[in-house]
Amino acid sequence: MIKGVIFDVDGVLLNSMPVWENLGELYLDHLGIEAEKNLGETLFEMSLEEAADYLISHYNLEKTVEEVVQGLNKEVEDYYAKRVPLKEGVRQYLEEFRERKIPMVIATTGDRKNAEAALKRLKVFSYFEGIFTASEIGSGKNQPDLYFAAALQLDTDPGQTWVFEDAWHAIRTAKSAGFKTVAVYDKANDKNLGQIWNHADIYQPDLLNFNEFWSRASEM
Repeated sequence: MIKGVIFDVDGVLLNSMPVWENLGELYLDHLGIEAEKNLGETLFEMSLEEAADYLISHYNLEKTVEEVVQGLNKEVEDYYAKRVPLKEGVRQYLEEFRERKIPMVIATTGDRKNAEAALKRLKVFSYFEGIFTASEIGSGKNQPDLYFAAALQLDTDPGQTWVFEDAWHAIRTAKSAGFKTVAVYDKANDKNLGQIWNHADIYQPDLLNFNEFWSRASEM
């Protein structure tokens, strides 16, 4: 039974990983500096502050950490506002849920402003009844609070609420809290693909076949 749906943003609705993988390179390019090979891999698991400190020390930037963080944030904001695309098949899924009168909300650890800017530009923001962010709830996706807040908005029980996620830790948290989980493939999570595959209620290599998903989910 499917009574409500909670969508993650990055890696599920939006193909936004390129900006995070190439953020340092994009920032340096605007400064006229050529980035080292594999800079994205070096910075990927750092906070923005840590990334800024790395860039300052390795590229001899005459800037403060705060200035570099501001510049990195500007790159991210521009990408979401102007360039980030929907993942293939997303619009069909949203249309199908709407036709079936299944309410949908967003739960993200990302920035509300960036998510809203992208989803409004792509004309899909109106499908959702709300958006919940980790910073506003005060808890990330290693804890279930974000999902419980979203389910409260949906007015659905966890066992009848499907959570679409791409990251292993988020899938694990949602499932442990009693939600049904759909793992959506995103290249950024290749290192945990085995755990994701084995743990999620349904694994989707893409979002191109809604009817197959609906048939499987309706039986659970």
